[in-house]
Amino acid sequence: MKVIIIGGGKTGSYIAELLLKSNCTVKIIDNRETVLDRLRNEHPADIIIAGSGSDPSVLEACGIMDADAVAAVTGSDEINLVASTIAKYEFNVPRVIARVNNPKNAWLFSHEMGVDVGLNQADLMARLVVEEMDFKNIFTLLALDHGDYSIFQVMVDKNAQAVNRTIKQLSIPHDTVLITVFRGGEVIIPRGDTEIITGDKILAFGNVSSHDAVNRLFGAPQA
Repeated sequence: MKVIIIGGGKTGSYIAELLLKSNCTVKIIDNRETVLDRLRNEHPADIIIAGSGSDPSVLEACGIMDADAVAAVTGSDEINLVASTIAKYEFNVPRVIARVNNPKNAWLFSHEMGVDVGLNQADLMARLVVEEMDFKNIFTLLALDHGDYSIFQVMVDKNAQAVNRTIKQLSIPHDTVLITVFRGGEVIIPRGDTEIITGDKILAFGNVSSHDAVNRLFGAPQA
């Protein structure tokens, strides 16, 4: 998968790190010298592009015409929206994800403007609070705008059914896919022989109807 990330701040850099570990082809665009210097210390120099992510010529030079996805995650809603619209309508990028910094601007980040998924940080924080009240271990990170599917994170409790068992030994709901296992500072791509241990944070994708089953598997046993 080829992904272009517009914005090399902490969010963009972290996304790039995860994608590179998943063997994706990545380009990061930023026009701030201090940010570019930091990025060059964190990532291979050939993935870092100096320029504006809202400049079509810069995007074209990055190979956007062959990109599978664009993530516009700068600290400016204006730049994120313009870049998203250009990516979708000028270069026909299949998947465009944009960061929404000001919740009041969320309504602008629509399909009509070329945004497939708008990440409203305030909304995500609210979801985290609500989900924590409903489940002790499971947190919804991103509710998708089609169907009842979402990306969510679950913390593995020390007394969970899954502890010290491999993924292939677990009865994962058929409509749920484990994406990543975060273990301390390590990022693990889950395989059938990956063993789950206490304290793992698991990023998963699935139907909201499966959250209870996932929580029973990885969370604390219900009293």
